Amino acid sequence: MRSDLPAPPIKSPIKGSGLTKPGVVILQFLFISLVALIEIFFRANVGFITGLSIWIAHYGALIYGRPGTAYVAAVNPPISFALATLTLLPTVGGFSLSLTRLGIDLVTGLASVAPFLITGALFGWFYYFKERKKLLSRSA
Repeated sequence: MRSDLPAPPIKSPIKGSGLTKPGVVILQFLFISLVALIEIFFRANVGFITGLSIWIAHYGALIYGRPGTAYVAAVNPPISFALATLTLLPTVGGFSLSLTRLGIDLVTGLASVAPFLITGALFGWFYYFKERKKLLSRSA
């Protein structure tokens, strides 16, 4: 049975035009840091769950950001991940400031999250160049 009623519009959870560039940076950093904190607290290192949070941070920033924030959405997650792991591993991970232990855990954490960082960056840059092309074609 077919209905001739129009489908209700999907409402965006963000009121207004979307996240600004600083909003994208802060949201991605806080989300990745929170998930990394939880994973380091329970597993003593980052891994699959933090990788999924990197994907979600990429996608969420690209979807909920304003036009023109795609560059920030593509560049920020690896930086946020690096800052989060460099601050959380010595503090929450309980390794104090042992540089050898921190270096080993940083390399193993980066190795476990590398596929997520690479694929997220590829998707983010693809989306950025697609949006840039669209914006340039509109202005020409």
